[in-house]
Amino acid sequence: MRDPIEAAKRRAGYEAAEYVEDGMVVGLGSGSTVYHALAAISARVRRGLNVRGVPSSRQTERWARRLGIPLTTLDEHPELDLTIDGADEVDPNLNLIKGRGGALVREKILAYASRRLIIVVDWTKLVPVLGSRAELPVEVVPFGWKRVELALAEFGCQPRLRFRGDRPYRSDNGNFIIDCRFTEIREPYALEADIKRLPGVVDCGLFLGLTSLVIVGEPAGFRVMSP
Repeated sequence: MRDPIEAAKRRAGYEAAEYVEDGMVVGLGSGSTVYHALAAISARVRRGLNVRGVPSSRQTERWARRLGIPLTTLDEHPELDLTIDGADEVDPNLNLIKGRGGALVREKILAYASRRLIIVVDWTKLVPVLGSRAELPVEVVPFGWKRVELALAEFGCQPRLRFRGDRPYRSDNGNFIIDCRFTEIREPYALEADIKRLPGVVDCGLFLGLTSLVIVGEPAGFRVMSP
């Protein structure tokens, strides 16, 4: 594998799959690094691993079905043993920005339902302060989205409605996503509370105090970060 970032993603994903034990119910996150974890879990399933997954998105569900990973639902298993997911940014406290793939609400539900949240990233996703590089996605109901966008701008960001082609992007929940460009997010807990108080906001891509460990794929090997 010549692409060093893709190779790093693969290392992180394959290492995360080693945390899956027989009989577990596992939340399956979204993104390209998670795909490598799914591939590794699939190989173990073919060797006899008994596991069931709860996908966070339609794309992940398609991947899991194609790879032969047995699936279930959160309604059938409201408590998960662990979730493996990716992130757009990880700060030194293991707080995250997620949601570039548009599945942030379902990903956060799985994170809250899990005993452990394992995040898989390549080394480029590590930042000193959240908001350094990635935009913060905010999922909103379509009705009145412009009013929410104006309110988000008052928090010091540059918000923009996400599009797919010439139409607003819709999440798997049928909602819009507003991507917010901050210079940096120094007080993420306060910002999350402010955003979630706005009428019309479903949730935002700040994942705070949820991470059990982060597996970071690097140019040569990987490392594990714990709180």
